[in-house]
Order: sequence, then C-alpha cells, then structure tokens
Amino acid sequence: TMPMMASRRLVVVGHLERWDAKSAGQGDHPLDRLADYAADPPPTTVMILTASKLNGSRRLVKQAKKEDFVVRCEALDRRELPGFVQRTARDKGHALEPGVADNLAELLGPDLAPVADALERLSLYVGPGGTISEEAVSAVVTRVRQETVWQLVDALAARDLGGALAAMHDAYDPRDRGLPMLGAVAWRVRQLLKFHTARRQGKSSKDAAKIAGVAPFKAGELERTRERLSTQALEDWLMLLGEADLALKGSKRSGDAVLATMMVDMCRPRAGRPRPRSGG
Repeated sequence: TMPMMASRRLVVVGHLERWDAKSAGQGDHPLDRLADYAADPPPTTVMILTASKLNGSRRLVKQAKKEDFVVRCEALDRRELPGFVQRTARDKGHALEPGVADNLAELLGPDLAPVADALERLSLYVGPGGTISEEAVSAVVTRVRQETVWQLVDALAARDLGGALAAMHDAYDPRDRGLPMLGAVAWRVRQLLKFHTARRQGKSSKDAAKIAGVAPFKAGELERTRERLSTQALEDWLMLLGEADLALKGSKRSGDAVLATMMVDMCRPRAGRPRPRSGG
C-alpha cells in the first residue's frame, strides 16, 4: 500500500528473534516473508528490522549480509571506548583535557547511550568550541569533585580510614548508590598504576603524569602517593573496587555500607585482608 499524507513512511519491526525458533510451512515462515519483502521493497517505505540475535542460516540473515544492510549495534570493548569519546567530542567541536576520555569510559561504559548523552550535556555546558575538562565532568556527570576523589585516594593510601570515610560521605549520593564515585576512584587507581609503570620504565615524574593522563603539576602528589602504595596494593584495590561494583549493582545493602566495607578492606594491610570471593 502507498503511504498516506506523506511521500514516504517508516516501518519498524522489532524483536525478530521471537520468530527465530518458530516452525512454519515452506515459504510461510515470518522471517522468510520478510526476506521476500527485502528482496523487492517498495521505494516509498523504509523498513528497520531489529533483533538481539538471529540464526545465521536464516535466508533473511544471509540476504542482509550479502546486500550489506546489516548494522551491528554491539557494545564497544572497554579499550575502544576512549577513542569513541574522543571522536564524538571532536565531531562536536570540542577538545578534551588529558584523561577525560578514559574517565568517561570508566564512569559510563560500556553502553554507548549514557556516554553519548553525557557528551551532549558536556557540549552544552562548555559551549561552542570549549574544552571538556575534569571540572566539567564533575559538574555535569558525576557530581563528585575531582579534589574530593584525590582526598579520598590520599586518605586510603595513608591508611586513614576516618579521612576516607569522611570524604566518601561528603560525596555520596544515595540516588546513584555511589556508582559514579566508585568509577571516579577506580579511574584514579588506574592512573596511579600507569604512573607507577611509567616511573619504573625510567620516565620523569612529569612525563609519567602525562602518560597517566594527569596534569604535570600534580606529579609531586602522584610521587608522594607512589611512595606509600606498591603496585600490588593498587592491583588489590582494583579487585576490591570490582567487588564493590558488583555489590552496588546486585546487593540489597545500602550503597554507603558497601563502600564503607570496601574502604575498610582497602585500609587493611595486605596480610590481614579477607581472601577474595570467587563466587556469588
């Protein structure tokens, strides 16, 4: 049929996988009927077919691959996300401060929808041609000031549990269960690991800071933290941060209780720490 009150129409058919296992007579399967349609579609109609997964032996799937009308919408690998952030920001006319792309990937990935939404809001916040900075991310995305994150990490490095808990409670937001704050801390820990690695390779403090995505004027702070934390301790912290992330997303415990338990474990000497849990 021809479209009404317009020269063209858009038709969206979703969840094709619901028909994938259906049996039907020869030529009467819903997916085969769609394949017949796709072989000779009316020029006035744009049809979008969506599915989470389909059997690759289906005629429709083979036809889509052959005629190149398959669009894969798979989540990017974590390592690819910073590049996506940089390209999207550049397309909007913005430069990024060092480390911001990795920070957004850590906070919001791997789903691209929240990353794209955050970049749109950041673009409006900094204005045309503005540089997207850590401060902008703190104001628009995480509601956690970067200074607070550094204070928290410094307190943990000094085994100052009281100081770490105080910084956490200042920044904790029950509406998001502390997930953005946890992501910000994980990002800082990864920066510290990069700094450690670069220093072991003979880089100067300022060059190592650049490699870690930290402003060179903070190299002194990173060096002081490095003196108090071994690479093994930072790797242990990443494990504890991962466990806390799972608990925040799947546990019925309050978010601040989960974070407090994590910080107690992070402040313990390694020998006194509970062994990591291998299962649920």
